[in-house]
Amino acid sequence: MQPGDLSIIFPEIVLAVFSLIALLVGAYGGKDKTAPMMVWVTSALMVAVAAWIGMQGGGRGVAFGGMFIDDAFARFAKVTILLSAAAILLMSEGYMARRGLLRFEYPLLIALAAVGMMMMVSSGDLIALYMGLELQSLALYVVASLRRDSVKSTEAGLKYFVLGALSSGLLLYGASLVYGFAGTTLFSGIIEATDGSAPIGMLIGLSFIAAGLAFKVSAAPFHMWTPDVYEGSPTPITAFFATAPKMAAMGLFARVVHDAFGGIVGDWQQILAFLSVLSMYIGAIAAIGQTNIKRLMAYSSIAHMGFALMGLAAGTAFGVQAMLVYMAIYVTMNVGTFAFILSMEKDGAQVVTISSLSQYSRRDPLKALAMLLLLFSLAGVPPLVGFFGKYYVLLAAVDAGLSWLAVAGVIASVIGAFYYLRIVYLMYFGADESELDKGGSPLLSGFLIASAAVMVLGVVNLFGVEGVAEAAAATLVN
Repeated sequence: MQPGDLSIIFPEIVLAVFSLIALLVGAYGGKDKTAPMMVWVTSALMVAVAAWIGMQGGGRGVAFGGMFIDDAFARFAKVTILLSAAAILLMSEGYMARRGLLRFEYPLLIALAAVGMMMMVSSGDLIALYMGLELQSLALYVVASLRRDSVKSTEAGLKYFVLGALSSGLLLYGASLVYGFAGTTLFSGIIEATDGSAPIGMLIGLSFIAAGLAFKVSAAPFHMWTPDVYEGSPTPITAFFATAPKMAAMGLFARVVHDAFGGIVGDWQQILAFLSVLSMYIGAIAAIGQTNIKRLMAYSSIAHMGFALMGLAAGTAFGVQAMLVYMAIYVTMNVGTFAFILSMEKDGAQVVTISSLSQYSRRDPLKALAMLLLLFSLAGVPPLVGFFGKYYVLLAAVDAGLSWLAVAGVIASVIGAFYYLRIVYLMYFGADESELDKGGSPLLSGFLIASAAVMVLGVVNLFGVEGVAEAAAATLVN
């Protein structure tokens, strides 16, 4: 270990040490009494760490002999992960408290998952990659089944655990094959071993790694866990699944294909293009028949990961930039959408049926308008910010000579617009009067309206995200 290594991993150390100390304090104190305070403290720390990371400038640091990489790409992903995790934690406090789920361990598990995600996007080695992935996964297995008295929640946790173990096995087998042919687990060594061409065994290893990572981003055909886990998990946990882990897994995917296999773009480009098309169409078509809004958002996330993979499939710096812009917009849209879903209650009980939104605009016009803007943005309707996210990845695909993929994306986007617009139609022109409670938490309403405002105001210059994403992509692809 070099003297400067600890300073490079300082943000991860802060979050990890905080979580461990807080667990000890909780074990010897009245832990559940302090749970609400711990949610706010953890969220504040995440925002502070994100701000600190964002102020680091454009330098590049390497720790532990190349196993950990701190560059502009990793910092972009980490800031997105931490801010979205903090937002979901704050949004979930009231919901979890009312249902007796706000245990002291909950915010700390989210914090430890965030540490794993930060490790994932900074990994420069197959072993470091796996450490980050498993730290994230172990925390998420627990929070998925947090509602122990619910059969659906227990089933969600078990499905996620079993299929997560399967994907980890695929990933490890692929990593062992790559190590066998490259003679090293470092990405810098693998890219030298695959300069221009790779033996068939290395390509098989790459395929297994891609399959394992596709599970983590819930890309088809490795998406089978997503609808059940989204439906069965407590709604705030579903919101978390739909935001930070997606950014982390896409960041890791980009890191692996460019840092380790950047010399054989033509080989993995085909795999990513296949995953992209399959995800876009399965997500778009399967969502049409859903009656549960959480299952609909699960299929929506599968389709959106297909679009993000389209940017990655381009294999260029602009493709990575498009993917980063798309993911930042996607996370913002999902934070607002799940703020609305969390506020869907009748007499204090959670309601998740889409039909309950019928004529909702009469009951709460402001929230209905904010949700309309978010749904239009998710559908990619111009001139909202969501349109520019899709425009970027489509442009990246065309620039890389993948015009057929861009055309497939446009068709999938049109199909997907149907189920978003159906919700808008119900809210404004539905047959029955909505029975959902009016008003709700001011905090949730604030997140909803803020996200909707971003979708409108962001069209000016995307709040500078475009330039930051370009700088981040340039450090990864050179």
